[in-house]
Amino acid sequence: MEKPAIRSYKDLIVYKESYELMLIVHTEIISKIPNHERYDLVSQLSRSSKAVHRLIAEGYAKKHQKAGFQKYLDDTMAETNETIVSLEQAKDIYSILPERISELLKRYDIVARQTYNLRLAWQTFKQPKP
Repeated sequence: MEKPAIRSYKDLIVYKESYELMLIVHTEIISKIPNHERYDLVSQLSRSSKAVHRLIAEGYAKKHQKAGFQKYLDDTMAETNETIVSLEQAKDIYSILPERISELLKRYDIVARQTYNLRLAWQTFKQPKP
């Protein structure tokens, strides 16, 4: 079975999933974190969850440069890890939606593995003809 051509960063499953996860984090989790964490945990979680899909999109613009795209994917992994740690803190310190956050943690773990695999496999992807 042939895989569909990747014509845009929006065709990457890891982009779609990380965007969806960011929406969940922002609509369900961040508002439940105590106000005194606004400049720390809220800021960090907001920034890192938004950065994951942004870095994939930005790096995709450099897809013709193997090292360039891979550097962005490395940064994506770092932001994914920051998001995971912040979600763990929200769950463990403030008991915010523990079951929901556990589900998000599993999905972010998949995003991290997909990003790693994309980084390894990118050199074999065939670019579609314009």
